[in-house]
Amino acid sequence: MISIICKREMSVYHAYHMVQAFFPSAKLQCRVEEEASHYVGVWADGKEILLLSEDIRTGESDREYKQRMERKLYDALSDYKGKKLAWGKLSGVRPTKLAMKKMEEGMEKEEFLRWFYETHRVGEEKGRLAWEISEREAKILEKLDTQKGYSLYVGIPFCPTVCSYCSFGSGTWETWESRSDAYLDALCRELEFLGRACKEKRLNTIYIGGGTPTALHARQLKRLLEVIDRQFSQEFLLEYTVEAGRPDSITGEKLKLLKEHPVTRISINPQTMQQRTLDLVGRRHTVRQVEEAFLQAREEGFDNINMDLILGLPGEEPKDVADTMRQVERLGSDSLTVHALAIKRAAKLSVQDFGAGEEAFARKMEEMTRISAEAARFMGLHPYYLYRQKNIAGNFENVGYAKVDKAGIYNILIMEEKQSIVAAGAGASTKILLKEAVEQKGKMTNLIRIENSKAIDVYMDRVEEMLARKEEWL
Repeated sequence: MISIICKREMSVYHAYHMVQAFFPSAKLQCRVEEEASHYVGVWADGKEILLLSEDIRTGESDREYKQRMERKLYDALSDYKGKKLAWGKLSGVRPTKLAMKKMEEGMEKEEFLRWFYETHRVGEEKGRLAWEISEREAKILEKLDTQKGYSLYVGIPFCPTVCSYCSFGSGTWETWESRSDAYLDALCRELEFLGRACKEKRLNTIYIGGGTPTALHARQLKRLLEVIDRQFSQEFLLEYTVEAGRPDSITGEKLKLLKEHPVTRISINPQTMQQRTLDLVGRRHTVRQVEEAFLQAREEGFDNINMDLILGLPGEEPKDVADTMRQVERLGSDSLTVHALAIKRAAKLSVQDFGAGEEAFARKMEEMTRISAEAARFMGLHPYYLYRQKNIAGNFENVGYAKVDKAGIYNILIMEEKQSIVAAGAGASTKILLKEAVEQKGKMTNLIRIENSKAIDVYMDRVEEMLARKEEWL
């Protein structure tokens, strides 16, 4: 058990996550003691690890103080553990957003790399990756209408099975099939509302995700696609993605149906091409089914196919990742999203399921990351977006790689928040960008977030309430 005592409430969040990053398998307790003599204290099973004294400087803002003390805490933990974290003291999910902001302010690359280390302790390798991706993102974002444009997300929260590493609010198709038409009824009501509300705006991208959208029956998928066609003008559409996802949910009929509509990009997601791992994590499909679904999609004319992979799955070694990359290369994916496994509280897996110690696992992840990056470049795929998650394995990142003209525009928008995204479905999150800031919860912001219920039954029963919350801002 590791105990963390902070003097100030504003220190708790970052102190907790930074200590967790250095001790990923430990149980943590964190509390505030305003009378404490130290800024942050850390104890492991009652033994003191470090006491960081408060260091107040005249004229320093709360933000400057917080940033400086976070660096001191990172440096102290780094010295104690004898290691550095891949992304320094950063705990946010969007490191490229920092690079993009500095680029827009006119900062040059070498100056940014120095600033990134001095401010956040991010090393040169990750700094260059963030800068390279931001440059590509900036070019892609030039195509978008950030004033009148918007994007649409449609969520289908059903999967053939729920993988053991998954923490999303998805339900198994077996459980929800009998109520799936009722879910579509609620979803179509929301889409009809959004279509009317956004009639004067320009739709740039559509993303149907989940879950596994192709878990739906073909007739249901047809109904969904036809509602989208009716309700949303596609005059300004640049990209239309459907996560076909699990190969055991893909059929020739569904692929033909997607092709009949203006779908430009699909994902076929094996996560790994190692059969024993697929069996272990609860994905009830074979490597052969991945290959067959991919080739079938090619035959239907899809020329922009993404594949998702996860590094750090239980039992996998760097050699397994290298073999997976060889098989993906043979298929010829147009883009590739490589995730570092994140262990969430809602998932069935825990850190203890991996057997190896923290340091050995971190080294293994570093090698897997290197292998995947080199393989992607060999395939002619370049990094174009990046994000991180809490509890991500080895403190690494998720990176999207793509051919020059195959980058997923919606993926970039989710990270950089340059355009409003209206979202429909259980667990869907709408983000409205306003021209001028408004007060929300005591703070000024120009980004309004409106969350739909993650509970599928609550979403179906109370969809009208969720529409009312959106109506105020659309």
